[in-house]
Amino acid sequence: MQHKPTDIELITRSLAGDQAAYAELIKRYQRFVFTLALRFAKNREDAEEIAQDCFVKAYRSLQNFQGQAKFSTWLYSIVYTTAMTHLRKKRIATDSIDDESTFIQIEQKPSGYDSNNAENRSRSFYLNMAIEQLLPDDAAVITLFYKGEQSLEEIALALNMEANAVKVKLFRARQRLKDKLERLLKHEAKELI
Repeated sequence: MQHKPTDIELITRSLAGDQAAYAELIKRYQRFVFTLALRFAKNREDAEEIAQDCFVKAYRSLQNFQGQAKFSTWLYSIVYTTAMTHLRKKRIATDSIDDESTFIQIEQKPSGYDSNNAENRSRSFYLNMAIEQLLPDDAAVITLFYKGEQSLEEIALALNMEANAVKVKLFRARQRLKDKLERLLKHEAKELI
């Protein structure tokens, strides 16, 4: 059975000039980075650009990786800052979560939802739909905590915040997610939460 190198081993080899080792790190984390980038960018083209920029930045900063947190946490912080910079440059207007026109637009979009097939839809479909409607910061905290299975401390490191601030941010993001689900599913949201 062949030994699968750890992230630290791959990083050490990459720093020594082994390009194949860095290619393995990219392969290992490309889905993770792209998924997070897509959460922020909301479209595939921008997400691909963000993901590519992240791996270039990570390579250039690899010598700064201290190993105090998991590599994925360190990489997430690069994805987060790169995505936020990209979004600021594009000056994407993010609607307030209280803006009624946002919900009118959502209600007018065909969602494939009708009361007859609601039971046949998966919970993750609706959760993902609701997460996509959150502000990027809220979506990031929810995604990291639940899908990335990061601890509050790891998220705090990635976002350069205190763990207690992340805990409050996660609580508020959950509330906003609940509101989005209630608007999407009306009565069905109570069964999901």
